Amino acid sequence: MSNVALRVEGLSKKYRIGTHQPYNRLSEAITGLGKSVLNIPRRMVWRSGIGTPGKKESDSEFWALKDINFEVQEGDVVGIIGRNGAGKSTLLKILSRITEPTEGRFGVRGRISSLLEVGTGFHPELTGRENIFLSGSVLGMTRAEIKRHFDEIVDFSGVEKFLDTPVKRYSSGMQVRLGFAVAAHLKSEILIIDEVLAVGDMEFQKKCMGKMSDVARGGRTILFVSHNMGAINRLCNKAILIEDGTLVLRDTTSKTVDCYLNLNNEESTHEIRWEVGVNCPGNHDVQITKFGIYNNGICSNQISIDNPIQFGISYRLNRPGLRLSSGIVLSNTNGEIILASANRHSASISEDKYFNVPLKSGDYFATCEIQANLLNASNYSVVARIYQDITNVIAETPPISFKVTDSDSMRKEFLGEWSGIIRPRLNWNTRIIC
Repeated sequence: MSNVALRVEGLSKKYRIGTHQPYNRLSEAITGLGKSVLNIPRRMVWRSGIGTPGKKESDSEFWALKDINFEVQEGDVVGIIGRNGAGKSTLLKILSRITEPTEGRFGVRGRISSLLEVGTGFHPELTGRENIFLSGSVLGMTRAEIKRHFDEIVDFSGVEKFLDTPVKRYSSGMQVRLGFAVAAHLKSEILIIDEVLAVGDMEFQKKCMGKMSDVARGGRTILFVSHNMGAINRLCNKAILIEDGTLVLRDTTSKTVDCYLNLNNEESTHEIRWEVGVNCPGNHDVQITKFGIYNNGICSNQISIDNPIQFGISYRLNRPGLRLSSGIVLSNTNGEIILASANRHSASISEDKYFNVPLKSGDYFATCEIQANLLNASNYSVVARIYQDITNVIAETPPISFKVTDSDSMRKEFLGEWSGIIRPRLNWNTRIIC
């Protein structure tokens, strides 16, 4: 069909666990040759049957994607959702032609611009100005096209003061700003955005969402990966759910998000742990190592309306001197934010006069609690965040889902369902006045 912007047929990607897969660069070829020579004695021992690792070839294979099929129409804004490790980023890397699929194929109508991680497509030794022209050239833009949009890109990114500074000296937030500005303003037909926008200050995140809405209204196609169900619901008209490398559902956004949250409710452990330095939310300065929901100190996905809901965030600060806050953002099944809360200081110092005191490096554990009889009986999801200087989000976890269950403790005095997002027990007093 002429209005199909992207078609994916039988797409699969296999990785070999514990093996190095080169990108066909000369430097990697030379390195790989050296490693092969050094490993000759070990391979000869294995072939002789002595010290066989005992691992079948299939045991070392991992299918990140398996038989993915879908179509995206021109002008669609498609959210791609799923838990960490589901295969979302792998899919985007294949569609962006960063890596090759093992099986299957895909067809694209038009040019693709993508922002998959901080600094995507940038050369660290080049300045911001030079990288704008480099990225545009890679996307197939002419120099005249890039110059036509240059001022818009710089203005949107807010890095004009540092435009002639090498990108390697940019903060991660500045790199995200410039990378998104380039991807969104250069007129490619398909825009691919990974969850990198979870990093950065809140004002810029809102700015990015507004820009993507403008891009969508202009008829361009967007693929958007995010753990923020509110952003997915607001921005996308369709969504794809990927679970364990397979496509579970492709439907309207609301139906797909509901399916995702129900999967989380049924299967989530409601306590996520990360090994330090291995896929931890955050950066080299701050890393979240654990996030959980607890009912009287016990990890749980169902909490009675009569019990408080407890949240715990563990994180490691590697660079002393930062001023941090930890927080949570709670949403309902429609992705609407119910509440957001952050402490003034992750060292549990609540007095304002101590807010500007920098933290020492080390491991921290922050907790907060939603009191009993506040949230109505329903399904919810929550993410943990670490803020720097109050507004700049430098770490965000994937969402954890949980359910508040009704104990019927208030049904003795009331018949019917309780409406509303919250259901607090309020103090009432009635007296006769005449």
